[in-house]
Amino acid sequence: MQAQTHSPTGIFGNQIRYVVPLFQRPYVWSEGEQWAPLWEDVCSVADAVLQAPAPMGYGGPTVAPHFLGAIVLEQQATLAGYIAVRHVIDGQQRLTTLQILLDAVQEVVEAHGRSVDAQALHSMVTNNPAVTQAPEETFKVWPTSRDQQVFRLVMDNDQQVPPELAENAIAQAHRFFRTKTLEWSGVATEPEQAAERLGALAQTLAHHLRMVVIDLEPGDNAQVIFETLNHRGTPLLAADLIKNYLFQVATAQNADLEKLYAQFWAQFDNEYWRAPVAQGRLYRPRIDVFLNYWLTVKLLKEVATDRIFVEFRDLVRREQSPVAEIMNELAEAASIYESLDKLPESSVPARFHYRVVKALDSAAVTPFLLWLLRWNQDALRISERDRALNAVESWIVRRTLCRLTNQGVNRVVVELLRTLVRSGSPSNAGALTEEFLGAQTADSRLWPDDEWFIRSLSEEPLYKMLTRGRLRMIIEALEDDVRSEKSEAGRCPRNLTVEHVMPQEWKAHWDDGRDLIEAAQRDQLVQTLGNLTLLTGKLNSSVSNGPWTMVDASGNVLEDVGKRAALLRHSTLKLNAYLIVDHPKKWTDDDIRSRGLDMATRATEIWSRPGGLEQNAPLVSPRIVTLAGADAGGEPVPSPVVQHTGRYRALWDWLQRQHLDLVTVSFEDVEEVLNFKLPASARNYPAFWIGREGGGIRGAIADAGWRAAGVNVVDEHVTFVRGQADF
Repeated sequence: MQAQTHSPTGIFGNQIRYVVPLFQRPYVWSEGEQWAPLWEDVCSVADAVLQAPAPMGYGGPTVAPHFLGAIVLEQQATLAGYIAVRHVIDGQQRLTTLQILLDAVQEVVEAHGRSVDAQALHSMVTNNPAVTQAPEETFKVWPTSRDQQVFRLVMDNDQQVPPELAENAIAQAHRFFRTKTLEWSGVATEPEQAAERLGALAQTLAHHLRMVVIDLEPGDNAQVIFETLNHRGTPLLAADLIKNYLFQVATAQNADLEKLYAQFWAQFDNEYWRAPVAQGRLYRPRIDVFLNYWLTVKLLKEVATDRIFVEFRDLVRREQSPVAEIMNELAEAASIYESLDKLPESSVPARFHYRVVKALDSAAVTPFLLWLLRWNQDALRISERDRALNAVESWIVRRTLCRLTNQGVNRVVVELLRTLVRSGSPSNAGALTEEFLGAQTADSRLWPDDEWFIRSLSEEPLYKMLTRGRLRMIIEALEDDVRSEKSEAGRCPRNLTVEHVMPQEWKAHWDDGRDLIEAAQRDQLVQTLGNLTLLTGKLNSSVSNGPWTMVDASGNVLEDVGKRAALLRHSTLKLNAYLIVDHPKKWTDDDIRSRGLDMATRATEIWSRPGGLEQNAPLVSPRIVTLAGADAGGEPVPSPVVQHTGRYRALWDWLQRQHLDLVTVSFEDVEEVLNFKLPASARNYPAFWIGREGGGIRGAIADAGWRAAGVNVVDEHVTFVRGQADF
């Protein structure tokens, strides 16, 4: 390759076309990241040109040039005509931006500056029409397919950009540079100086900017150079690298590139696919997330996000298939992925997508969903497909509500896909999925049975344990279950407000003279499922914290509207209708427990577990005791205590205030007590917690009269036992 430094005049001064191949990504530069910094740099140079002393003799003022970066070009054979053509292998974003900047300034100079400056700029953005053979040949730069229409419009001073294209990045860039040129030149504020300032700006753009132009020679591998410049450092999407690679392979296979692009890839070059979406705690472009899922299904293994391109490239090399087949398979899978938010609301796949992928934030199951949806009804009956989805939904919901980790879901999904693929046919996907999940016995994979599920769902303070989205989904599912097919309202509305029936601040109107221990027990009870419902709007605090009826627990008649009447007025839910009808006069602790047990029992039918599986409810409840629950009421049980002043004193103090002899907490709960993060060794080595010797956290636990009886670094929880108690 050959590298030389050129000014914009040297790059655009001749009759030449720089064509961005269709396999390149569309224009994506933005104001904050690129346009504004570039404009500031150009203005700095233009100010220097204005302030430079007049030259002696020939030439312009001596001003240090500004470096814009590098572009990589590949010369193309010109069969006929007078205009040379080069493909832009790298640097198309800055080259396109420079053309937009030149044209925007040229438009302002033509209207408010000197004609000689306008003509000089015009010669750098258009070729001589007399030597062109097609309309697009007049443009010095020709972008990729998606951007050609708007580029043609903004580069023509006589054309207007229609509203539907006004938000395109190219249209925005041209508008930005034109506005900034008008402001900087002072056309409106200092018109007598505008021509001089515009002349300095024209000189800057023509002569005082520099680019390194790298021309590839015959035999240079453009694909390798592209990967080297982009994949190893700059923020190209994995999809951009894949697109480039596919069309390079298509070129080698003598495929029709325009046809391949229009038929299979054009759909990916829009804002929907490049928009950021959540994947775990990070946000990544939707197309890269999709490609990750597609590769998981294709390769039947987990694919790290930083290896998407490498895994895809290696797959293409191994299969040696026509590119058209691979792109067709990608396009079909993309159509399924894009349809996930548009599935019929009453369908099982739509319900699964909402409950599992969205509400429970378990996007790791998406490859499994895509695999099921790819089959037609001849290969996979709808009933069998739905059976498979129901099994996975039940497995994840039960594990979530039993406070079991879902960190290994991606590995389970991959193993499940392998099982389904190796069966040779998707026809028994439902039965195989139930069998696979039912056979899991490890704590990180087991499918909790009904006893465990009911206990967790009815007794745990779900309002404190779950995010609002997850809790709302659980109650929505219970509401859907009690609605008949003849219900006028159909399915339960989404995004309702979670409301306590007996308020959290119950002491004002619900206090019946209970002691501290009983009060603490009620504090825990009001957070359980039996006391929760959904409303169409949030109640004001006076109603929300009010009594059940117009008469409070002491028999006082109140003027405020009772909670029962407010539920009646603000809700059309069946759950609330039963609540109001069944409890006309009062709502008690026993009512909460009874309703919670009923709701939990019905939940076992919504998220059923196949019969015949081994029971796995632990002898000791696996409940992760929340801090509020562990601190509840009463006097602490005496235990030998030694004063502790170390870093972990907060845990030492917290353990002394517990009223149970066994407490199981998550590592996150411990961090909440300590008010700082645990070291990495806490999550990797049980020995960090266990033992009575030494300082650190072990010393704090021992000094408080407790011991760590069990540590699960996979599920990230620890069980503390008081003194020598046996469990």
